[in-house]
Amino acid sequence: MTTRRHLLTTLGAAALTLTLGAAQAQAPAPVTLLNVSYDPTRELYVEYNAAFAKHWKAKTGQDVTIKQSHGGSGRQARAIIDGLDADVATLALAGDTDALHTNGQWVPKDWQKRLPQNSSPYTSTIVLVVRAGNPRNIKDWDDLIRPDVKVITPNPKTSGGARWNYLAAWEFAKRKYGGDEKAKEFVAKLYANVPVLDTGARGSSVTFAQRNQGDVFISWENEAYLLEKEFGNKVDFVYPSLSILAEPAVTVVDKNVDKKGTRAVAQAYLEFLYTEEAQDIIGKHFYRPRSEKAQAKYAKQLPKLKLFTIDAAFGGWDQAAKVHFADGGSFDQIYTRK
Repeated sequence: MTTRRHLLTTLGAAALTLTLGAAQAQAPAPVTLLNVSYDPTRELYVEYNAAFAKHWKAKTGQDVTIKQSHGGSGRQARAIIDGLDADVATLALAGDTDALHTNGQWVPKDWQKRLPQNSSPYTSTIVLVVRAGNPRNIKDWDDLIRPDVKVITPNPKTSGGARWNYLAAWEFAKRKYGGDEKAKEFVAKLYANVPVLDTGARGSSVTFAQRNQGDVFISWENEAYLLEKEFGNKVDFVYPSLSILAEPAVTVVDKNVDKKGTRAVAQAYLEFLYTEEAQDIIGKHFYRPRSEKAQAKYAKQLPKLKLFTIDAAFGGWDQAAKVHFADGGSFDQIYTRK
């Protein structure tokens, strides 16, 4: 005989099972994103990804996992074009992202208009990392062409950071010595002092700091701080008299997010970069935030500098790439492989 108590217990268990089943049915399925980025953003995105996952879970109930891929920016763009299943591209320069449009329509032509500040939620610049105590007395760009100085910088054919380095040196020489021909001579002398070209900025960082090659490393500002943090007794860094305003840009990779059904979370992932929480993480990792609040907080470690823009000095990335980095361009003309 079924007792009343047993019947109530059975009905209660069934109701609980139905409730749990309904809750599970309503919970969105977990999602995974792939962020394809350039070399020195590894540490930044580890912390940022955790913050975004927590935010997204609280907002939507959905678990999100973000995988990271890093390498030279130009090489990373090529990997996406060749089929790497990126949901978002956070590359070193807009020119590399433009290649995603030119080579396969992975993003629309106006991709840079879809987020604030030309889709650049943070900026950086280029500095000179030297050995502790600065034994070569390196103070500015013109010290890098001295015959007693060996320079470490990555390959501008594969690294976005290397292109910023190259153009910063070029514009310094153009202003100091007068004209593009003088700048070309200057940069040729600089690359004559480069013993090895790594494919990306992190590779050059390892060459300089761990393999102890070279007297000066032309570096992203944030990478210089990371080296100081890890090898503080071995390295210092110098702010040159003139440098470039580097504006890494971000985008969803439209073809991939539409195929995978991840557009909404991928878009939210990039929009979250502009929040105060994310801007603080950006400053913490030595990138220059856009938020005035975060700028004020990190003003001492990220001082104001004399910077020029790629648009003002070189007519934008498309023009700079054609003149300097395309096959047969100025870099190919001046650099002779050892």
